[in-house]
Amino acid sequence: MIKEWLPDIFSSVYRASEAIMEVYRGDFEVMLKEDDSPVTRADKQSNKILEDHLLTTGIKVVSEEGDKPNYELRKNAPIWLVDPLDGTKEFIKKNGEFCICIALIEDQHPTFGLIASPVKKQLLFGGVGIPTAIIDYGEQDIFSTAHQLEKVQQQTVNRVIYSRTHHTPNIDEIVDKMELRHGKINRTLKGSALKFFDLVLDDAQVYLRLWPTMEWDIAAGHAIYESLGGEIIDFTTFAPLSYNKESLYNPKFIAKPKNLTLF
Repeated sequence: MIKEWLPDIFSSVYRASEAIMEVYRGDFEVMLKEDDSPVTRADKQSNKILEDHLLTTGIKVVSEEGDKPNYELRKNAPIWLVDPLDGTKEFIKKNGEFCICIALIEDQHPTFGLIASPVKKQLLFGGVGIPTAIIDYGEQDIFSTAHQLEKVQQQTVNRVIYSRTHHTPNIDEIVDKMELRHGKINRTLKGSALKFFDLVLDDAQVYLRLWPTMEWDIAAGHAIYESLGGEIIDFTTFAPLSYNKESLYNPKFIAKPKNLTLF
């Protein structure tokens, strides 16, 4: 079913991107939500476009900027997890490091993910039964083998990527320990789920996150990365992350190729 939905989902993403960029190119007001995180007109406009379309699939939508369905109503059902503008702080800084994230969650596991860059007009997508690829906006042959990505099978690390905004000092300590096994490791800071572009293109081999995130921040990247042989695991227990939980918070995590030994 997901394959049949993709052209229309992509179309809604392109429209949401246009709405985001229209705001981005001008002056805009920054508002604060109840948790003191920032939100703009771009977040809200993107959310309306995406949520209105995704609801036509008959699947509930859990979006950062939308009303959250009660847990009892969603816990045994598939859901769409949506971040209509991931990286709002980077959007406000106008550094281009923001994106749109959409994931399909079934049985607490992400089975499809999509990450779109409105600035670069590129779309990364993949999942169960969907070849993982990067395409330009408007590409018609979305399943062409020319766009498909190779599996991640690295056994060494030369670059680690982590948040530009939420850079905790203990990340550097962890990377220092990794260097004892892998030698010199470069460190890249980047905002939003755009970090998954780096992971799938081997521009980075490890993504560390030791600061709180929400399910809609990571689910799309999880589905995409796992489809290529990567994994995202709890940094403390090493268990895979799960989704559509009663609490939508993620634990600290690490994303890496499954066959990569870190230390």
